[in-house]
Formats: sequence, C-alpha cells, structure tokens
Amino acid sequence: MNLTDPIADMLTRIRNANSANKATVSMPSSKKLVEIVRVLCEEGYIEGYTVEDTVPQKTLNITLKYGPKKQKVISGIKRISKPGLRKYAGVADLPRVRGGLGTAIVSTSKGVMADRDCRKAGVGGEIVAFVW
Repeated sequence: MNLTDPIADMLTRIRNANSANKATVSMPSSKKLVEIVRVLCEEGYIEGYTVEDTVPQKTLNITLKYGPKKQKVISGIKRISKPGLRKYAGVADLPRVRGGLGTAIVSTSKGVMADRDCRKAGVGGEIVAFVW
C-alpha cells in the first residue's frame, strides 16, 4: 500500500492504539519514522521500540507507555507540517506546546530533535508534530 503521508499514518496509529489501551502498535518502517519514535522514547512518551527485518519492508513495533491504573502518558498527538503545507520555524520562533508541558518534534539539518534540544543547539527546522 502506498501512503501519501506515512508520518501522519504513524501518529494516527499511535493515537488509536493509545485510546484503545493497546500495549503495542506496529507499522511499516522508514528512517524518518524511526527518528521520530526515537525522540518520543527519549522524551518519555513511549516505553520503547524495535525494528524487525520483515519482507517486503521492515516493521516498526512501538511499545506504548501507561501510568498506574492505565493512565495514558500521551494525552494528545497532532501532525503540524503536512505535505500540502509545510511549517518551518527558526530557533527564535519555535513553539512551546502547552506552555512547555508538551513537546514539539522538529526535523532539523542536524536530525530530528525535540524543541528543547533545538533551542540548546540553536537550530530551527520543520515542525513535524506536537505531543502532550
């Protein structure tokens, strides 16, 4: 199946699995998706991820994270920059998600980073998604 926007598909799969209280979710893998999931893992929104070498394409398996009594760690996830309308921001214009309580995932020239890391490194880029 050919996807127009694999990042939006991944975020939707995570959102749906999270709302259904699933432990894991799997999807076709790519380098960009793995980098976005790596940032989610570093920021503490997911428990972990693995990439399986399957045919015809690698599969990305994500283990979702829940608090005590099945409380959701991810309360919202939203795609910002879309294929039809890209959103870019310089380091001074990087948005603060939920007043700093959330995370903006930014694709920069130095790789995919969280907004806090972008401010430390002094780089801007394409705002991929918001997670809170």
